[in-house]
Amino acid sequence: MQKTKTAMITLCGRPNVGKSSLTNALVGEKIAIVSNKPQTTRNRIYGVVTEGDTQLVLLDTPGFHKPRSRLGDYMVKVARDSIADVDLVALLVEPVPHVGIPEQELIEKIRQSRLPAILCINKIDTVAKKDDLLAVIAAYSEAYDFDGIFPISARTRDGLDELLDEFKKYAVEGPQLFPDGMTTDQPDAQVCAEIVREKMLLCLEKEIPHGTAVEITRFTEREDTGIVDLDVTIYCEKASHKGIIIGKNGAMLKKISTEARQDIERFMGTKVYLETWVKVKENWRDNMNYIRSFGYNDQ
Repeated sequence: MQKTKTAMITLCGRPNVGKSSLTNALVGEKIAIVSNKPQTTRNRIYGVVTEGDTQLVLLDTPGFHKPRSRLGDYMVKVARDSIADVDLVALLVEPVPHVGIPEQELIEKIRQSRLPAILCINKIDTVAKKDDLLAVIAAYSEAYDFDGIFPISARTRDGLDELLDEFKKYAVEGPQLFPDGMTTDQPDAQVCAEIVREKMLLCLEKEIPHGTAVEITRFTEREDTGIVDLDVTIYCEKASHKGIIIGKNGAMLKKISTEARQDIERFMGTKVYLETWVKVKENWRDNMNYIRSFGYNDQ
């Protein structure tokens, strides 16, 4: 079917509110990494949802937070800049009857942009009594006159059909932006690097994963079999962190690599041979040259 309508939709909110989980749930495959640690998403990621004659392009943004490094500054800038030149802004919040400072700042940015905006109250599967949602709706209705309020759960898919129907209302006549079958603007190598980083976020404790970056140094597909050979370098900020990432007798690095390879094979649809190295680059998060070299470019 010819795609004749498109909508660009920004998903914004504080870290860990479920923007990437929602993107993945709506797209129908994993294109954005998720973890229970804040600041998992560093770049703006496009997720593409095609429904009938309509193509929806979702902008999954880094969580809006108080930056503590130049990488943090970059992430907040990406989040801020994404509330512009789109057809709709969807503010994701948790079911808490209080408008926090990050939400207030994002609402102010929405107000200045004069763009249509809806509120998505995510994680409603964690709410004991549905009446509790009324207090959340009341708090946000007082803060801003949203065009619609949608209680959802990205995890259980509750409310997602209604949300998609709402998104479609903002589609405008125009050519499709992405070819059929394409679900993200990220190159395959970037998705693979992000999957490795996700596994570090899941396997390692506390701050260590936030000081890591992943670089794909080889990404080749064998002509005869389609098998992908992948060489990956993990950078960390301290020698002591390198030891933790590798683990006793290489056990931790093997765990990270195995879990990453399984997800990458699902994403690529083929067998993957993965080689992983760990190197130290001190304070790379405050070095703009390193930040750019790891793919965090001004967009």
